[in-house]
Amino acid sequence: MTRLTGLLSAAALVAMGVLGDRVVGPALSNPSATAASATRPAAVTAATTGTALDAATEHAFAVASPSVVYIKNVGVGSGSGVIYDPSGDIVTNAHVIANAHALRVTLSNGKTYTARIVGADTADDLAVIRINASGLPAARFAASGTYQVAQTVLAIGSPLGFQQTVTSGLISALNRTVQEPNGAYLPNAIQTSAPINPGNSGGALVTLDGTVVGIPTLEASDPESRGTAQGIGFAVPSSRVTYIAHQIIATGRVEHTGRAFLGVGATDAASVQAAPFAFGNGGPTVEGALVQNVAPGSPADQAGVQQGDVITAANGRTITGEDDLLVALARGKPGQSLTLTLNRNGSTLTAHVHLGELPASQ
Repeated sequence: MTRLTGLLSAAALVAMGVLGDRVVGPALSNPSATAASATRPAAVTAATTGTALDAATEHAFAVASPSVVYIKNVGVGSGSGVIYDPSGDIVTNAHVIANAHALRVTLSNGKTYTARIVGADTADDLAVIRINASGLPAARFAASGTYQVAQTVLAIGSPLGFQQTVTSGLISALNRTVQEPNGAYLPNAIQTSAPINPGNSGGALVTLDGTVVGIPTLEASDPESRGTAQGIGFAVPSSRVTYIAHQIIATGRVEHTGRAFLGVGATDAASVQAAPFAFGNGGPTVEGALVQNVAPGSPADQAGVQQGDVITAANGRTITGEDDLLVALARGKPGQSLTLTLNRNGSTLTAHVHLGELPASQ
């Protein structure tokens, strides 16, 4: 379906590689060997570093892969999942199990089970399914702040149905805000260069100690070629995964999203040419997010935002359309204050909003 802190430092990897290849011992006991090695230190270092990195990568896959499963959404498509606990709970993307009539899960050992949906959260594109099994190899999920940009990661999953596939790359960036094809915005996403392909969704993005740092969710699209962009994929961070999965397992639903809520439906003002209800008869189009509706009693309603207002800035940052507004909300937190600059029939107004909590999608 369309729609990832190593324990070893670079110095430690080099040291392990040299010792493992027995370069140090002979060089110390044989002066001629020492002299010879001095003429090609770069080649030796590159070889030993590569050997150690291979060993670390293989170790990470061995640790993490038993926790990654293949999910067949019968008659719809397929994807991946990660064993969340030993008693049969598996976390995946909500879009992997969307429109499901029957779900089948295949473990890394080849055993297949029928699964049922425990709950889903489309706003975060996360879901939990359950199989009737016990003693499963549950994954270890990383805490926030334990991984960093430029760290090596592996993506493990079933791209195009090829089960237990591993690809490698880096954590390219943190705290990205990305939009999915269903319109959902994912805050704090991990950007990775590890290849993410259809079927990787719901799998694992892991560091070299085998710890899951994210759930691969989508690949970026190239607006020029209209295809996928190479080496740009995104994952839901592990802290968000555990926050949502814990609630679904406990109650079958998400009780608290922890995400900001404004309470308006908006579109790009520039796409609405001289809308009479927004700007009067034939007035100029204003760039921003055009408010199409305001939920009664919502934070926006309480702050005096009205249908037809154009939001042109949030906390001083320019809003050029609906996307900018959604990104601003994705970066916000319930309880925070948000100052909106509004254009109302050509007049500039200010609204001070006390953000609420986004209701959970069921």
